[in-house]
Amino acid sequence: MSTLRNLATKYSTLDEEQIEWLELLMLDGPLLADLALGDVVLWVPAKDGNYLAVAHNRPAGSVTLFYRDVLGDYLREDWLPIVDEAMATRTAVDSRAPVWYEENAMKLTAYSVSLREEGASSSTGRNTDTGVIVTGLQSLPFAVLTVHTSVADAQGSSRIGIAFREVAADLFGMIQQGLFPSPGSTRGRERGAPRASDGLVRVNLQGVVSFASPNTQTTFTLLGYRDELEGENFADAIGEVVRGQFDTNESLPLIAQGRVARRADIEANNRVVTLRSIPVIRDDARIGGIVLTRDVTDLRHQEQELITKDATIREIHHRVKNNLQTVASLLRVQARRARSEEAKQVLGQAMRRVAAIAVVHDTLSTGFSQIVDFDMVFDRVLGLAAEVASLHNTVVHPRKEGRFGELPSEYATPLALALTEIVTNAVEHGLAGREGEVFIGAARSDDRLSVEVVDTGTGLPGGTVGDGLGTQIVRTLVEGELGGSITWGPDVRGGTRVSIEVPLRWIRVA
Repeated sequence: MSTLRNLATKYSTLDEEQIEWLELLMLDGPLLADLALGDVVLWVPAKDGNYLAVAHNRPAGSVTLFYRDVLGDYLREDWLPIVDEAMATRTAVDSRAPVWYEENAMKLTAYSVSLREEGASSSTGRNTDTGVIVTGLQSLPFAVLTVHTSVADAQGSSRIGIAFREVAADLFGMIQQGLFPSPGSTRGRERGAPRASDGLVRVNLQGVVSFASPNTQTTFTLLGYRDELEGENFADAIGEVVRGQFDTNESLPLIAQGRVARRADIEANNRVVTLRSIPVIRDDARIGGIVLTRDVTDLRHQEQELITKDATIREIHHRVKNNLQTVASLLRVQARRARSEEAKQVLGQAMRRVAAIAVVHDTLSTGFSQIVDFDMVFDRVLGLAAEVASLHNTVVHPRKEGRFGELPSEYATPLALALTEIVTNAVEHGLAGREGEVFIGAARSDDRLSVEVVDTGTGLPGGTVGDGLGTQIVRTLVEGELGGSITWGPDVRGGTRVSIEVPLRWIRVA
């Protein structure tokens, strides 16, 4: 997989701190592309002297100029002077004439990428009006961002397009100074993070809205705010929306004024809106900020529905487990009261099969997904083998090697049943009345799960596997349910070896 880290590590000489900074920066790659109204490509100096593309983001609100992904490509020779100049001058460099890429005429702008080296002394400090502290010295440029916009783009001349590009210029300027991403940015809960096309508010140093996109205005109208946002103090507008709420986030005024890089949600009028604030810094002083907005009401409803469904599913698994355990207990009681030895064995086998299924449902009832740690399930299943041993005056020493890994529930149940039957047969028939060992080995590769069960018992009667109910159940489960294969054969030590092969295409974990 060609990730930013993989490409940078293999083809460049960037250190760990620089790669981590680029990864953090490109989390906002979609935002930069939306604001610039064009494609944004990140280039790192390659070991051979050229530049390699390690990240590429397309805009959501305009047409891409790259119909083919440029990730992993080297910089075109005719673009090299522009990129070199941006690295050398630490300023934005525009192409003096349109450049071409596969019949697309475009404007090319290059911006260098730097970071603030922590611990370095700096002449800058706190701006008295901002609350923003700029620390560390700007490092030398170590990467380049190129912005590719269409020369025939009419959207860029609209009021929204002009505002977006002004904000983009501010952010790219901060990138050149190592000030974006902002220190202390909230990186959790990326799901639902707003993009520029969702809504954007630009505030000045006093927190007054100088620009509000139509989507933001609509969002606040749905929240119950009836006035125009532009010209109003954004903190006051938010305060009016959440008036009367006792659990309001105390950082909301700072977010509304663009003083902190943080994300928060506001709720009003049965709507939920997420806000993300980005302070805008120029010449080591905050000049204002931008606040991205997104109506996430439907998203929150879906999340709540998923939580409810998950809780319901876990409750169902819990009740199924309880019912199965009740059935197993009834079978155990009935087996004890049975007069026929054959009846006792049949009822005992049925009890253990039901108990094995109950173990899987018990595991599912305690988790948050339909994926189970089968090693934990199998360790509990082995307890059933110990119960069988006690009934036949047998001393069994189970030994397990390897790991099964995680399996979907629909495959954990048949595999647990099959292994219960195999281990039970090894104890009940192979080791009956004697002391011995049962070895269970599991090996998992990218495309196959292999399981071996080996006992030190008396071996197969007559050297062949029987055709009883237990054998039929195991074959049906392994070959029918799991799409695998199973073989029985003698072991070199005199016991029985059972080998199971299951293709992982049948048990692929999502």
